[in-house]
Amino acid sequence: MEKRKKISIITACYNEEENVPILCERIRKVMQTLPQYDYEHIFIDNSSTDKTVDLIRKEIAQDKHVRCIVNARNFGHIRSPFHGIRQCYGDAVISMCSDLQDPPETIPELVAKWEEGHKVVIGVKNQSEENPMMYRVRKVFYNLIARMSEVEQVKNFTGFGLYDKSFVDVLRTIDDPYPYFRGLVSELGFDIARVNFVQPRREHGRTKNNFYTLYDMAMLGFVSYSKVPLRLATFIGFGVAILSFLVALVYLIYKLVYWDSFQAGQAPLVIGLFFFSAVQLIFIGIVGEYVGAINTQVRKRPLVIEKERINFEDVSGMASSAAGADARTITESLSASES
Repeated sequence: MEKRKKISIITACYNEEENVPILCERIRKVMQTLPQYDYEHIFIDNSSTDKTVDLIRKEIAQDKHVRCIVNARNFGHIRSPFHGIRQCYGDAVISMCSDLQDPPETIPELVAKWEEGHKVVIGVKNQSEENPMMYRVRKVFYNLIARMSEVEQVKNFTGFGLYDKSFVDVLRTIDDPYPYFRGLVSELGFDIARVNFVQPRREHGRTKNNFYTLYDMAMLGFVSYSKVPLRLATFIGFGVAILSFLVALVYLIYKLVYWDSFQAGQAPLVIGLFFFSAVQLIFIGIVGEYVGAINTQVRKRPLVIEKERINFEDVSGMASSAAGADARTITESLSASES
């Protein structure tokens, strides 16, 4: 008898108490349309401060498919989802956000593409109902990173998609404490299929993204997959040096010709000083981003410290398997002391 395939659905969450019950219900309804597959729905919670974990416990009590990994603290929107994917051992892993902006109803289409033989099936938001200004800003970023990256990047792709276990096995071998997952999808060279969808507006709760998190993601993409900012500094340095020499030469000639009447004043000096200072600060900041990325790499910190695993059939077996695949994953079970 042929073994039934298992699909692991991983949803990262942080303070999503309003969305968790709705998400669980929608995923249950979708998976009922795919009865030929076994599935598990794993939440990885980034140490929520609201009732998110309590609501997940309630879902677990009534649905054996739901599981949860609770982090010891908030490890951020980059590390936690990546760790969650590496803890999934289904034949395919579907990664999606818990804010319902990655529609669960797209899952059958992702699975159909996977069954056609594609190892990676990504969701691409060709339209969005979010704030038009934010959508344009994100689109500018996607276009910039696509143009400047040394590896072809997928525009309008946020990480939502289906990943075959062979792809996830490769992710477990990557020793990166702060990975740019979207870039890895393109860099690893697996066969990629695309499913277009319209990203709905967030209906409940507030987004956890702010200027800093968006800037962090953008700079991570640039420093991970492009040397253009560094080389741009060199090119602009040469250009400004040549321009400064030409301006100085013009001023010298003009002064020699009109020695008694030409007075340059302090304005050019002040403007030039502030301009060159600003350019220097910008590129010192860019160099600092690359140095910071190197510093993160060499410290070899774990992606995530786990506080608790809920409803995993064989917790010790899963922990030992995860430790063998990812030597830097540390699992702390504090549930006994808390209870």
